[in-house]
Amino acid sequence: MATVSVTTAISASQPLAASELAHACGADTEWVVQLVEVGIVQISAAEAPPEHWRFSSTDLQYALEARRLERDFGVGLDAAALILDLQHEVRRLKAVIRAHGLR
Repeated sequence: MATVSVTTAISASQPLAASELAHACGADTEWVVQLVEVGIVQISAAEAPPEHWRFSSTDLQYALEARRLERDFGVGLDAAALILDLQHEVRRLKAVIRAHGLR
């Protein structure tokens, strides 16, 4: 039995569609809509329908982390958004501390 893998490059010129982001996370497009609603990922045109949304590799990283939080800890997307924001802020503050040699 052979295994076939498909790889998609993600770049500014080749962003992911909402359906591709959902598939990469093992979810559906409605889940991606919820990610946008709670602010885990951002879209540039809020009035555009989900099939026109495009996402970066950073969005994919945040979506995968939110999915992991849901799976491993049973948190909802609101809680996942808060956790991800706090993690980002801790990393930013640690970088500031390192930059100022305060450690």
